[in-house]
Amino acid sequence: MRKLRCGALAAVAVVAATLMVPRSARADDTIKHPGDHPEYSVEIEPHGIFGWSNFYATSTGFGVGGRFSIPVVQNGFIPSLNNNVAVSFGLDFLHYSGCPYLNYGCGANYVFFPVAMQWNFFVAPHWSVFGEPGIFIYHGFFDDTDYCVINGRRYCDGPTVTGVGPAFYAGGRYHFNEHVTLTMRIGYPTISIGASFM
Repeated sequence: MRKLRCGALAAVAVVAATLMVPRSARADDTIKHPGDHPEYSVEIEPHGIFGWSNFYATSTGFGVGGRFSIPVVQNGFIPSLNNNVAVSFGLDFLHYSGCPYLNYGCGANYVFFPVAMQWNFFVAPHWSVFGEPGIFIYHGFFDDTDYCVINGRRYCDGPTVTGVGPAFYAGGRYHFNEHVTLTMRIGYPTISIGASFM
């Protein structure tokens, strides 16, 4: 069931990324000009992040993080299109509120380490879209607070756990210029919005 849900989410993410691009951008022929995109050695992307995937209790998480993306193929896997491929990796910190047993103000923190192949398509002078299949390593640790102790009994067990899971993201960038973009990403296990510096 969980695999089916992830597959459905991936399909929705691809459609959402496509819809984020304005109609005027979709009518542009920039995509047909291979290599007509900024050349950069690294992309640095600080962002705010939303964790919707209920890693802890039934709550959602909020936090901050960052990505580094290093191009490995400047003219992509499809020679006739304006695309490139990068390796993307980063660190995200999320705080989840709530308790698995009682809604009593407990919380937990998680760190995610995503690693993905980022396939970029430059569809217009100011717009690019991308897909990111990959994995993420996560570690959760208890937010130790007295709110989780009632009459001397601890109700919220700490989620001190480390694991690995599949990740998929789709997103888009609005390029203010060749060096700065607004970057939006939706997928599993998180959604993010931030700025990219190339």
